[in-house]
Amino acid sequence: MEAPETVPFIGWHWDDLVFLLLAGVMLGSALLVVLGRDIIRSALWLILSFGALAGIYGLLGSAFLAISQVLVYVGAIAVLILFAVMITQTKRGPARRVCNRRWGAGALAAIGLLVLMTVSVLLTEWSAADEVQVAEARDIALTLYDDYLFAFLALGVLLLAAVIGGLYLARRDDDMPETNIARPATPDEEEAA
Repeated sequence: MEAPETVPFIGWHWDDLVFLLLAGVMLGSALLVVLGRDIIRSALWLILSFGALAGIYGLLGSAFLAISQVLVYVGAIAVLILFAVMITQTKRGPARRVCNRRWGAGALAAIGLLVLMTVSVLLTEWSAADEVQVAEARDIALTLYDDYLFAFLALGVLLLAAVIGGLYLARRDDDMPETNIARPATPDEEEAA
C-alpha cells in the first residue's frame, strides 16, 4: 500500500508538513537556549536545534550539508560547548539577570529585525523552479580550496586562537604559577629592618 501524496484531512504535501515540524522544533529549541537558566540544558537544546536544521537540509535535498551539520555542529561544536561548561564548573547562570535594565532596547531591536524580515519575504518574488540545483561535495571542496583558500586558512588560525584563549580563561587560579614580584620597600619597612 502506498502512502498518499498529501496529508489526509489537511491536503498539504508531506514535505511541507515535515518542514513545518522541523522549523518549529528548531525555533522552539533555539528559544529555550536563550531563555534557559541552566547552561547544560541550554547546550542540549542547542544540539536539538542543530539537529532540526540538519533535517531541514536533508529535506531540501542536500545530503552533504545535512551530514556536515551533524558532524560539525552537533558532533563538534555542541560537544565542545558542553566540555567548556564542565571544565569551568559554572553550571547555573546568575540568580538575577544582568541586563534587566536594557530589555527595552533588545525588544525594539527584535521587533525591528522581525519587521525587516517580514518586509523582505513579502517583497521577494518567489518563482517555482523546475529543477533545484544542489551543489555536490566535490564542487564545494573545489570552490573552498581554490577560490577561498586564504579565508579557510585564516578561519583555522582564528579558531585555534579561540581555543587557546578559551583554555587560558578556563584555567583555575590553583593551576596558575605563583609569582613573587619584589616591590620596593616603604620608608616604614626600611626603618624596621
